[in-house]
This record gives sequence, structure tokens and C-alpha cells, in this order.
Amino acid sequence: MIDWKTLPRPIVALAPMADMSDLPFCLICKEKGASLMFREMVSSEAVVRLNPKTLEMAQFDERERPVIQQIFGSDPHVMAEAARIIEEKFHPDGIDINMGCPVYNIVSNFNGAFLIKEPERASGIIRAIRAAVSIPVSVKTRLGWSKDTDVLEFVKVIENAGASLISVHGRTKEQGYRGVANWDRIGEARQRTTLPVLVNGDISTPEHAKEALARSGADGVLIGRGSLGNPWIFRRMEDWLLTGHDPGEPSLDERIETMRRHARYHATRYAPNGIIKLRKHLPWYVKGTALKHLKEGLVRVTTPEDLDRLLDVRQEAFGVDRDPVLPHLEVHMGSG
Repeated sequence: MIDWKTLPRPIVALAPMADMSDLPFCLICKEKGASLMFREMVSSEAVVRLNPKTLEMAQFDERERPVIQQIFGSDPHVMAEAARIIEEKFHPDGIDINMGCPVYNIVSNFNGAFLIKEPERASGIIRAIRAAVSIPVSVKTRLGWSKDTDVLEFVKVIENAGASLISVHGRTKEQGYRGVANWDRIGEARQRTTLPVLVNGDISTPEHAKEALARSGADGVLIGRGSLGNPWIFRRMEDWLLTGHDPGEPSLDERIETMRRHARYHATRYAPNGIIKLRKHLPWYVKGTALKHLKEGLVRVTTPEDLDRLLDVRQEAFGVDRDPVLPHLEVHMGSG
């Protein structure tokens, strides 16, 4: 069980990204230095219906720990039951509540960032989940719906309801992912609560992490899009923040081997269509590198062998031997 107040600072964690922060990517990030995982959100309504696909999304590998499962929904009773089921079946280290997703399909059903507009409902959800589980409950939110000052009062609502941690994305719902994340406003919110706070948004380099922490006064950073195709960023950030030393970008051969390893995890987890599902990740690995010309081929691969063939010429140039063994996934099925 995580104790957010005593966890070593600064916290550097993987953000819960829909369709991205899944088991294979979490394992890759863990192997490359990430110390804490927030898993992609799952629907509370689907969990209580014991939807097989949703429950599969909530399964994790023990090597991912500590791992926090994020859930979304709008009904306090349903949210509480979903959290109870997840704890009973899978035993994550914490439950995170999505109160920040700006996507239309989420907010149109009164979930995600919509809850910023309904503080009483938000408070009721937190209290209900707290009463249903024994693990810490955290909240991820935004600066507001349309005004970036909404968060100044909303953090008090979250704290008073009994949450243990708040993660704040530095944009409003109406901004979506446009514009620049406002780390200073997160700093103002940080001064309104005694809870630990993670700053999120536009943090993709060690220098960004240092500046975001300095301007927000937060206890750590939550890395989302900056980690895509870039799982090394966690170790780089931790080293930079703790020692002032940046180990730098990975070599091309390490980048290639990580792509292969990620592909094997996907093939194991999502067979028979694992590599097709990986296409959304692969272009990120080559963006801005000497491998960027491979992007067109990467979005067409269908098997690990396709990916191997595409990378073989570059791999052989480095003289690196490939490991053909599929990694074993020890998926935690829990006691349910």
C-alpha cells in the first residue's frame, strides 16, 4: 500500500493515458526507470457489470508495482462498488478517480472533467470510494472547466472528502490539450491544500520537470505524452532532479531493442492482434530520430516478424544480437 505523504520526493510517475498506459507500456517504462504507474482509466459501470474486456484491462503484472488503477464514472455507489471489485480481484496499490478527462464521450455522460462543475457529486464519489476500499484514493483533475481558477476551490473539495493525493493537469477542460500548461496556477492550488500534489502537462524533458516543480511547488511530476516512445524519460528526470546529471537520449540500438521488446510484450498480451494494437506506439519511438523514415512502415506492421524485418538492416549495422525469446507476462489475477 502506498503512503503518498512519505513516498520519496520528487515523485516521477507515468500518467494514466487512455489506450496507452496499459500493461505492456507500463512494463517497458518500469524497465527503463519509472518508479510509479497510473494505469489507463476503466469504466466503473463496466467493472460492476463484470465486463470481461474491462476486467482484463485492470489486470496487471506484479513487476509493475507500485501501480494505481484509475476509474471513471459519475454515480458514487457504482464508483464505490467498482473500486471494491478492483481491490478484491487485483489488489492494486491505490485507486485514482478521473475528474479531468476533457473528451466529449466522457464529459457528456457527466464523467471526467464534468465533475469539476459538480463539487458535491465529486465529494460524494470520493467519500463513497474511501468507505469501500482499504487502499489510498487519489484524484486527477484539471485547472477548471472554462476558468483556470476553478481548481483553487476544487482542491479543497477533494481534500475535505478524504483523498490522499491530487494530480493537476495545467489546462482547463475547454482548452483540451491546446495552449500551454499553466504550472503557476497549479502552484496557487498547491498552496490551498495540505495534500501532496503532482503537476501534469507539457513535461517532456528533465529541464521541463525541474521548472514545473519549481513553479508549482508540487511533490512530483506526472508524465503523459512526454513518455510515449520515450520510456527513458523517467530515469533521465529522476537523475537530473536528484543529482543534476542527465544520462541523455538512448542510443539507436537501445531504441530499436526497446521497440522489439515492447512488440513482444504486446504480442503476448494481445494475441493475435497485438502488433496491430502497437501501431499507435511505434511512430513515437522514431519521431525526431535517425529512424524517422521508418514511420510509414511502422504503421503497417502486423506481426513481430514484420517489425523485425523492418528494423533488421538498422539493427545489423549496430552489430547487436536480437533476443528472440518472448518475455513472460505474470499477469496478476488476484483472488476474485
